[in-house]
Amino acid sequence: MAGDFCDTLDKAAEDERESTLRRTLIHAIDTQGYLDADVAQEAVVAAALVATQCLDGEPVNPHFGPDQPLPELSTDLRELAVQALDRVLGEPSELAQLWGEANKVGTWRTNLSRL
Repeated sequence: MAGDFCDTLDKAAEDERESTLRRTLIHAIDTQGYLDADVAQEAVVAAALVATQCLDGEPVNPHFGPDQPLPELSTDLRELAVQALDRVLGEPSELAQLWGEANKVGTWRTNLSRL
């Protein structure tokens, strides 16, 4: 799923990449009820990509991130990224449920909080 989302970003024109990230974050934020794992995973990837441009942000792993560089992103995406991550971590969220079933929810939450 993360690779698919990065492929989508790579296929988008440079001036469309930010709007692709924005739409992905907003989709997760605005989802009412059960948050599907696919939507949540894309939101996590989008948030991680936004975080790379923050002060002290970790660079994208070249094996897992998009091949094409991202443009300088608007800083308002940072708040959307936080809101999307809050939604992914909240209930009802299939991704949170799956990590809980794997008994790795603590590590997962810690990693997401670093973003």
